[in-house]
Amino acid sequence: MLKKLRAIGPGALTAAAFIGPGTVTTATLAGATYGYALAWALVFATIAAIILQEMAARLGVVAQMGLGEAITGAVANTPVLKWAIAGLIIAALMVGNAAYEGGNIAGAVLGLEAAFPDIGSRQVWAGMITLIAGGILMFGGYRTIERLLIGAVILMSIAFATALVVIGPDMGALVKGLTVPSIPIGALPIVIGLIGTTIVPYNLFLHAAAARKRWSGPHDLGDARFDASLSIGFGGVISILVLATAAGSLFSLGLEVNNAADMARQLEPAFGPKATYLLAAGLFAAGLSSAITAPLATGYATAELFGFDSDPKAIKFRVVALGILAIGGFTAISGLQPIKIILFAQFANGLLLPVIAVFLLYAANRKTILGAHTNGLLANIAGGSVVLITAGLGLRAVVKILAGL
Repeated sequence: MLKKLRAIGPGALTAAAFIGPGTVTTATLAGATYGYALAWALVFATIAAIILQEMAARLGVVAQMGLGEAITGAVANTPVLKWAIAGLIIAALMVGNAAYEGGNIAGAVLGLEAAFPDIGSRQVWAGMITLIAGGILMFGGYRTIERLLIGAVILMSIAFATALVVIGPDMGALVKGLTVPSIPIGALPIVIGLIGTTIVPYNLFLHAAAARKRWSGPHDLGDARFDASLSIGFGGVISILVLATAAGSLFSLGLEVNNAADMARQLEPAFGPKATYLLAAGLFAAGLSSAITAPLATGYATAELFGFDSDPKAIKFRVVALGILAIGGFTAISGLQPIKIILFAQFANGLLLPVIAVFLLYAANRKTILGAHTNGLLANIAGGSVVLITAGLGLRAVVKILAGL
């Protein structure tokens, strides 16, 4: 067991990347608005994330390939199809990650606004965070930021677990919310957001690349699977803790959530006035860290798909990464409400997930690269079910939007 625990790495990085300001905000809104009713969506999302991330990790460990390489390699002899597929994936990643990046920066801004309500404007904070993230992307040092992100996740998980114990949740309502799927009126965007903030499309590329660097072949597959299951499962538990804490405090008191100070109220039963600073520190660290991770992941995916140098210091890589950062920074500086930006980012990722998941399933069934380690029947049924459910929810949301227009 100790050997397996020492192997924890890529899965933990993936979990830390999705437990950012988007997860805290979306799970808080879900709990504050609908009580425990949407907890099932996080159970589904966590199981689905473990299934898909294991496939991505398997590509990296067994085939020693990134997800982009595995997808385009299958159609390398058909240039038109290869570039069409690469273009579709990049378009999906660009849209999703640009929105996600705006949410990351907006989340860090929420933290600073909560800690320093009388200093600086939202636009100034967003511009400052964008410049800091840009400097780190240009000159390196992002591994230190990744450690900060993991530290922030651990800090927030302890804080929310403590607050939930102090509050004392309605266990009957919580168990029902975890096990009985329901979508209250108006809750569909948040359901898709909860899924989109847990199964982040770019994390599939990031996980494959990280696993490829960490492990060297099929003999390491057991460690990679343990890493993915434990780390992502733990991340899902944290998300459920946030939702349950909000449901037990904010929802029961009928309080609305408009900013980080409102979100911090769910921690006040355990930490009093210091709750605001605790949540602010977590949001800022997670937001800044994720603001670096998303452009890096897009750079790696683009390099794999189009075959250029995947070194973060390479010019093309930097153009892609800084482009995503710039779009996200502009979105955050635009003056839109940070919580609305974050919720839209998770919703967009939830809509784009089925597109990337279909390509992942295809790659995980290629015997030419995975040999005996391709998906079995159960893995394909599980993966296919995730695609169908997420696509169905997305289609339902699009139909509702069109009907409204």
